[in-house]
Order: sequence, then structure tokens, then C-alpha cells
Amino acid sequence: MKLVSCNKLENNKVALEVTVTAEEFQPVLDVVYRKHAKEITIPGFRKGKAPRAYVEKQYGDYFIEEAVNDMYPQAYEEACGEANVTPVEAAQVEVKEASKDGFTFVATVTVKPEVEVKNYKGLKAPKAEAKIDEADVETTLAQLRDRAARLVTIEDRPAQMNDTVNINFEGFADGVAFEGGKGEGVDLVLGSGHFIPGFEEQIVGHSTGDSFDVTVTFPEEYHATDLAGKPAVFKVKVKEIQKRELPEVNDEFASEVSDFDTLEEYKNDLRVKLQDEKQKAADTEIENRVVDKVVENASMEIADQMVDEEVNGMLNDYVRRLESQGISFKQYAEITGMTAEKIGEQMKPQALKRIQTRLVLEAVVKAENITASDEDVDAQFDKMAEAYKMEKDQIKGMFGEEQIAQMKEDLAVQNAITFLVKEAALTE
Repeated sequence: MKLVSCNKLENNKVALEVTVTAEEFQPVLDVVYRKHAKEITIPGFRKGKAPRAYVEKQYGDYFIEEAVNDMYPQAYEEACGEANVTPVEAAQVEVKEASKDGFTFVATVTVKPEVEVKNYKGLKAPKAEAKIDEADVETTLAQLRDRAARLVTIEDRPAQMNDTVNINFEGFADGVAFEGGKGEGVDLVLGSGHFIPGFEEQIVGHSTGDSFDVTVTFPEEYHATDLAGKPAVFKVKVKEIQKRELPEVNDEFASEVSDFDTLEEYKNDLRVKLQDEKQKAADTEIENRVVDKVVENASMEIADQMVDEEVNGMLNDYVRRLESQGISFKQYAEITGMTAEKIGEQMKPQALKRIQTRLVLEAVVKAENITASDEDVDAQFDKMAEAYKMEKDQIKGMFGEEQIAQMKEDLAVQNAITFLVKEAALTE
């Protein structure tokens, strides 16, 4: 393989012209020939027995095309390495000429941009507070108390906001029942906003066993266009009303939600954990402030393709998170009226910032010759083993050479953040 030229184009694109010699190409061509020749029949010869010259006369172009396709990926990868460019998308390839004597192609591809990092040492950044007070402890206890609440059925009063009601309902528009407007035994928290605006408020004041009409108007941007902006009547029946009952915060509560026997012991443990969390949050905030300043001082040109690729990755992660909660993207889109395109547009600023941050940190890694040691990798495996409750050797066995190399790159980037914070001048 010979890299003939590497021409820089606009928008972080390069055109790589690559030539593969006959000496390199012939072995691949031989493999393709042997794979197909035994199945080819040439008049005057038994199947698979015709001399190669006869076979190539009729099928040579086909063999060459397949051999080019087989050999191109390796030639392209080697050319990228020799040109010291990192593609960020699939290349557009044009084969200029191809014969049994080799082939030449031009690969046009978007690559990582050149990044100029300036004034990244001694940056001034305000310190982040890492103090907790008793209010933090009480807030955490209140949250735990809220999560430990239980639902109690009530029959001595009508429904109120924040109650959970179990209802049957059926909706009608212009006197006709519409698709998806019927439900039986549906639990609804009044005030949650899960139903059409105005629906939940009209249940307040009704008691168990009541049947009544709820009149609402669908939002103008409702996902079902045939109902958007239309008035509707729901026939509703209240089957059950439940209220949330909060436990008392005492020694018994502490023993139920923790491994401690008394509330005071539990509070002491909470103080330690909250202080640790606060310190980690403060450290992260300082890192973000310093890195943001480094990004502001850097110069780079980000191609649209890089942003689009990052957005696609973020969208895929978003869909996986929804599915892990038992919600398909189709259901989410119907409920919210959002589309992948709309969500992608909202994600673009964050995607751009992610790309800029990564590129700048990689530039600092290169400029300062920052690496990740074997000890760093080993410590990372310790963290993963603890997080996933697995044996360390079992975790390590799941990583090949490429994954280890990627881990080292990521750890080097993290070490670059540590370096930048250490070099920064933190102010009060």
C-alpha cells in the first residue's frame, strides 16, 4: 500500500489517494479466483477445469471488483495510520482504476479536527462549597420518609389532591367513543398531571362509588391529531380512594430503613455520607469550571457530521434508558408529542459541548504526555468489580486488547482533568 497524497479539504475533510501494488493485490486476487473458479463452466471444458486465462477472460472484472472490496478496508486503515488522521464517519470511496496489476482509490472522509489549546495552566476558578448542615440531614430524612409512605384506603371523605384514586373511565368526542379513551381499574395520583389538563381537578370532591362526567378540551398540539383542540366528555367512576400515610421518624423508622438501631446513630451515618457526596459534587463542579475555561480558550472547527454522530449516540442511549423503564420510544412519542428529530435538535448543544471537551482534553493529554498506568487500569477494574458485585478477574476477562486500550485513553483523559485542576488557581 502506498499513500500517494493526503489533501486537506474544507470542513475537516481529507482526501486520501492510495495505491495498492500488483505484488500486494495478486495474493488476494488468487484467493478470490480459487473461491469461484471451481463453480465456473467454460464451453469445451469440464466444470472447474478451464485454464485460468480462459476464466479470467470472461470473469476477470468480477474477480477484480471482489478482490478490491476485500482488500480496501485494510489499505484504507493503513493509509489513515500513515497520514495520522482519525476518521469520524465512513469514507466516501472512489476507485480510480483497478486491474490485476493493482488498484488506486480516493477516500474522502471527515476527520478529527486540529485543536489548539492555549493558556490551560494556572486558570482561575472559584472553589466549590463542600459543607453540609443539619438541614441537609433533615431533608434526606424527609425524602426517605416520603419513600417509605404507604397507601391507606379511605372511605370517610371525598378525594383530595395527592390522593391515589382507582377509576374506570371512557371518553367521548362529539358523542362518539374514541380509540384509547377507555380504561378500567386505572390508578391515578391527583395532581400528577398524567391526564389531560383539567381532568384530575374534576375528580377532587367525589367519593368512592360516585359516577360523573368530566368535561375537558384536548390540547391544540395533542399527538392524536383527530382529537387536538376538541372538547371531550369522560364518564368516570371512582372505585377506590387511597391516601399516603407517612411513618414517624423515630428509632423504629431508623431500624427499618438502615442497619442502625437508633435514629441518632442513623443520623450520624447520614452526616458522613452526605459530606462525602457533597465533597464529590464540589470536586466535580471545580473540574467542570476549569475544563470549561480550557475549552473557551481553545480553537477548533467541529464538522456537522461529528455533531450528528454524537447526537445519534445520545439518542440511542436515551431510547435504551426508556426501554429499561418499560417504555418504548413509540409510546413516549405518543405521550409527549416529541419525535426523534425534535429530541435530536434539543441535544445538539450538549453534543457539541461533549465533543469540544473531549477533543480539548485529548489535546492536553498529547501536549503534556499524560498517560494511564497499569495501576490506574487495575484500580478501574476494582471500581467496576465493586459496582457490579462481580469478581475482579471475571470483569477483566470480559476485556480484550482494544477495550483495554480504550480504557487507557479514557483514564488518560481523566488524568488530564486532574492535572488541569492541580495547575489551576482556585479562588474563594
